[in-house]
Amino acid sequence: MVQAHSALDGEMIRIVTDSSCDLPDDVIARHRIEVVPLTIRFGEEELVDREELSGDEFWRRLTTGHALPETAAPSVGRFQQAFTRMVSAGADGIVVLCISSKISATIQSATLAAEQFTAGVPLRVIDTGLVSGALGLAAIEAAEAAAAGGTVDEVEAVGRAACDRARIFATPDTLEYLRRGGRVGGAAALIGGLLDVKVLIGFEDGKVAGIGRVRSRKRALAAVIDHVQENAASIAHLAVVHSNPTELPEFLQNLAQVYEGEPMLCRFGSVVGTHIGPGAIGVTYLVS
Repeated sequence: MVQAHSALDGEMIRIVTDSSCDLPDDVIARHRIEVVPLTIRFGEEELVDREELSGDEFWRRLTTGHALPETAAPSVGRFQQAFTRMVSAGADGIVVLCISSKISATIQSATLAAEQFTAGVPLRVIDTGLVSGALGLAAIEAAEAAAAGGTVDEVEAVGRAACDRARIFATPDTLEYLRRGGRVGGAAALIGGLLDVKVLIGFEDGKVAGIGRVRSRKRALAAVIDHVQENAASIAHLAVVHSNPTELPEFLQNLAQVYEGEPMLCRFGSVVGTHIGPGAIGVTYLVS
């Protein structure tokens, strides 16, 4: 529980995350979260995620092009620019939540930026060990603690606790993008040379981990719904993460039968989409 502070305290803590969070624009605006973008490379062309490259354009390029894009961490300068904007707007402290250091160098840039920042406000950088909507949910928890008047120590503690409570359970439509991008990791043992199986993946120790495999797409989608049903009593916040699968409307209808809350919809953006490919669907949530 974050202790509320009076307006006289003048404490205003702001939250920074990166563009792998996959949060919708309206959620980012509502919680006043600053998003520092990664860069996406298509061959020699470099585009700033969510600024020079929209989600729609990314998915068009990924599904119609031949070369697999690559992702690059934000520069130190991009983080420093974000810090400067926040301090100029009255921030008394900043808490940064970054994509897992096991799959991106983003936290290295954020840490260097914080060490070199001279504005005199406390900066805390958290390696969330997460990605996509799970990272987004942790950032929202921290932003809510900040909005409630939490100190930088309290907001950091809430953010770290949210990271420990975050879970991911998803199924890619194909393993090809994870394989080509070198992100199969702990899911490798589940493939067994059969790229036609449908794999269930999670996130453990900061990277992709295989949870199970089934023989059909229908069974994979049912497994995600079953997972929510089995854990519904302990789910505090739920987001559906996806890359536009044709089954999304039916999936949401089935989800409503086992989960009473209103899930947040997060489409995989350029960073995660590069590695998970089109047609993926899953859930991410915080345990209560």
